[in-house]
Amino acid sequence: MMRKIVALFIVLNLTACAELQQVVDSLPQDGGLSNADIASGLRQALDQGIDKQVTKLTQTDGFYKNDLVKILLPEELQKVDKGLRDIGLGNLADEGLKVLNRAAEDAVKEATPIFVNAVKDITFNDAKNILLGTYNAATEYLTSKTQTELYNKFQPVINSSFSKVGADEIWNNLINRYNTIPFTNNVNPDLTDYVTQEALKGVYTMIGVEEKEIRTKIASRGTDLLQKVFALQD
Repeated sequence: MMRKIVALFIVLNLTACAELQQVVDSLPQDGGLSNADIASGLRQALDQGIDKQVTKLTQTDGFYKNDLVKILLPEELQKVDKGLRDIGLGNLADEGLKVLNRAAEDAVKEATPIFVNAVKDITFNDAKNILLGTYNAATEYLTSKTQTELYNKFQPVINSSFSKVGADEIWNNLINRYNTIPFTNNVNPDLTDYVTQEALKGVYTMIGVEEKEIRTKIASRGTDLLQKVFALQD
């Protein structure tokens, strides 16, 4: 019992990562935080981020009314938005933005199973590196494990969603109206890849929001195990 108390006291007061890693590696296995506990705690943290934040993005206006992840026009098309607003077609420009965000909200519904599989695969070494890493180490881990697969899932969904929510018609109308403005160069963008990339950024941004909450606010650690594991990095 005394050994556990001393070990935890040292952990909670160390600030150097090298010292902290030595303590994590030598934590007692007889009732204290085991390697499996630490890995399980990191899985819970990522699951919490997915459950609390990513699911919000799948709802109507999950992207469109969230300033952290709202998808705007790519830089080369900002002139379209400005040109339409300058001639009193702000409502059309808003509708064009809305359908881009609707497509992203549709696509994110494909994300959860991929995230769940990635979280299941976390090893103790992964968990230790995350725990001892930067403030967004868990998010970076999930990004490295899921980005390619998510892109491949998101892209066809977004392409289909553009058709389903009328984005093709809206954007054709929007761009055709813009192209009638005198002294402008005609544009004909393919936005599928752009929106796919922006949707991915939005997903990882929101997971990062939850990771920061867990790392910095004890009240955000919703289970006893989360509280114990993340106490190691406080």
